[in-house]
Amino acid sequence: MGFADYAIAEIAEDYKLTLEFVFDLCDRLGIAYQDAETKLALEDAKAVIMASEAQNSHTNSPNLDKLR
Repeated sequence: MGFADYAIAEIAEDYKLTLEFVFDLCDRLGIAYQDAETKLALEDAKAVIMASEAQNSHTNSPNLDKLR
């Protein structure tokens, strides 16, 4: 696995996420880390970013039941 040289703290800052949210995503995805300065593998960084975007798009989408 290649390293993206992308720390958890940088992901949180760049994507306007809390550290706790990124830690939670890492836990749910089975990604090992020690602290906010942990550098993630490229595949792991991509997985965290994609999961955060998927969750944000899910929570920001309109409730279809309200439109009926």
